[in-house]
Amino acid sequence: MSRSLKKGPYIDEKLLDKILKANPQEKKIIKTWSRACSITPEMVGFTIGVHNGKIFIPVLVVENMVGHKLGEFSHTRKFSRHGGKMQKELELKQAESEKAAATAAKTETTKKK
Repeated sequence: MSRSLKKGPYIDEKLLDKILKANPQEKKIIKTWSRACSITPEMVGFTIGVHNGKIFIPVLVVENMVGHKLGEFSHTRKFSRHGGKMQKELELKQAESEKAAATAAKTETTKKK
């Protein structure tokens, strides 16, 4: 459910002040803990470090992100993989094929010398 139109979007004032004072040509990351803050057109082109509970995730703001929340681009949970016996077998086969390809490439470079 979105915020009331009467209230308008939530924008963290401290973050907005930092962005207005910052130079867009500098590639400095602006850190914030405000994940609920909406992205405004003034933020486009800046890299914002959004805290995910452990570290700051750098988010480069582009035009398509305007209207979304900062927290949408800084995930709090790490996806490892879907489980199951078949998935483990597939991963083993893939690892073996990558290993074989790496050794084949290595032998080709040694033959050329």
